[in-house]
Amino acid sequence: MLALRAGRAFDGERSVPGPVTVLVEDGKIKAVEQGHPDVAGAEVVDLGTATVLPGLIDTHVHLCADSENGALDRLPGFTAEHLDEVIRNGLDRHLRAGVTTVRDLGDREWSVVEQRSKHRQRVLASGPPITSPRGHCWSMGGEASGDDALRQAVRARAERNVDVVKIMASGGFATPGTIVDDCQFTEHELRVVVEEAHSLGLPVTAHAHSLRAVQQAVAAGVDGIEHCTCLSGGAMVVPVELMDALAEADIAVCHTFGVTMEPPPHIKEAFDRMGMSMAAKIDAAGRMYDHGVRTVSGTDGGIGAGKPHGIIAHALQDLIAAGIPNIAVLASATSQAARACGVSKGVLKPGWDADVIAVRGNPVRDITALHHVTTVVIGGQIVTTVLPTDRRE
Repeated sequence: MLALRAGRAFDGERSVPGPVTVLVEDGKIKAVEQGHPDVAGAEVVDLGTATVLPGLIDTHVHLCADSENGALDRLPGFTAEHLDEVIRNGLDRHLRAGVTTVRDLGDREWSVVEQRSKHRQRVLASGPPITSPRGHCWSMGGEASGDDALRQAVRARAERNVDVVKIMASGGFATPGTIVDDCQFTEHELRVVVEEAHSLGLPVTAHAHSLRAVQQAVAAGVDGIEHCTCLSGGAMVVPVELMDALAEADIAVCHTFGVTMEPPPHIKEAFDRMGMSMAAKIDAAGRMYDHGVRTVSGTDGGIGAGKPHGIIAHALQDLIAAGIPNIAVLASATSQAARACGVSKGVLKPGWDADVIAVRGNPVRDITALHHVTTVVIGGQIVTTVLPTDRRE
């Protein structure tokens, strides 16, 4: 048994005033208790005034991408050994950021799917995203056209025990020649994928930048939408009726926030041409949240120098900038993310997986505390610890 003593906790849904002790046994949360009770036989870890919370979940990463510009374009040239190294390095970056579960939404030739069990973190994976011929991320190996081929693509993923089916409903900025502000599939084709996946017990999340692609994905019954930038006519357009539909269907929307530097000039030019700016994305995210749209956190980590692995804290700061309350922002990377991913993580409650992190400060008051991860526990095992040097913080 492990007893984690801390100044306070966020349990995935609410703030828990301190001091608190999180008891862990056999890889599960046993209890969250007020105070610092003596627990016979437990290994006690005193985290001082730190805040404990569930391990963070990044719902949108690309582990096969090396966090350098042009990462996705260069995938076909990676050797198997180099790809393994890139995946390990990406997961290490996430670990240092307090991310104990990642959902990979696009790998190269099943590279992530095949090694999900090799790493300390929980890795959920989609395999190569389903895309149209020469569509967005076609080089990952997921091209399909026509109803039969789309059904077979879904079945192939089910046979490899993927955790989610990813489909590219629109083009993307990282693949030259695709039409970002239009659709890659018809509503009927999206529905074929959704119905086949659901019949096999798999959720579907859709990459969608264009307004039409988002609308079609909602109508087709997807479970999640990535980016959801709603581009139309050189602007981001988010109609009230669309927000109503997203909220009513309880679709999880990942805005893929978090950036550490400007994108390459050709990407920035495309953003400007289509009317997509960080300010517009933040405004749209706030309006969607206020309208009852379910928000989960993910970064698109790995796809470029400004989108490296391990920037979940930056993504959560963007949600704060959108006017979303700290409690809801923290939930978007814990309990709400776990719900979207279908895993028993993201909550500090008895019986749930014992993935726990500690951070200096109080993220319920100041989200930037998430930049200061001191301890990471995965499955009840401490994997990294940097105890606070200032006990008075």
